[in-house]
Amino acid sequence: MLKNQMKQFIITIIEKQQALKQTKTEIAIYKEEIDYIEKHDLLSDELKGTLTFVESNPITRFEEAYIERGHKETEEVIANETFSFLDHSVKYLKEHMEEFIYLESKWLELIGVDAISLEVDDVFSTYDVMLGLKLQKKHEKVIREYLSEELNGKAESFDLMFNQNDGMWDLNFTLDYISEFNQDITLGEAYCLIYQVLFKLVETVEEVNDKQM
Repeated sequence: MLKNQMKQFIITIIEKQQALKQTKTEIAIYKEEIDYIEKHDLLSDELKGTLTFVESNPITRFEEAYIERGHKETEEVIANETFSFLDHSVKYLKEHMEEFIYLESKWLELIGVDAISLEVDDVFSTYDVMLGLKLQKKHEKVIREYLSEELNGKAESFDLMFNQNDGMWDLNFTLDYISEFNQDITLGEAYCLIYQVLFKLVETVEEVNDKQM
């Protein structure tokens, strides 16, 4: 799961380092990944002497993301957007209720997420997150327990269904129930918050699975 993905991530960095014939490399990555690498001691003593991780501004995680604005009813693409679009307030979606935002990123691939869509519910005016999650069906109990706790124990705060055809989870959850969420943040900050929740979810599933082995 996540550990293998992180190890491959480190290998890729090393290969780039060797290609450039660098003896020491300063790598700008993000808090979630740095904390995970340190927690699980993924660097050998030799690599600790050659690789230094510097924490980047979390918003820049999505600088190279593929971003679309789509029409909720028809799912037609309204426009492709650049990274700067994420500077809009999250309230943009309440001002454009007919739209949703679709985002793909290499960082989502790291945690086994295909893409993240964000929209406002037409009835309840809540911010709804939709995604596909590549975790095995056997992890359902842990996933549900984590989401219930993270979303303040609200039973209506998420929908989780395993898609047999794709072999992945269809997950929808309400962003409003995450304690750190407020409507004064930007779309970019909202996506960072979603990423944090999903990263911790995948890490939690992995830790429980490791204990059971």
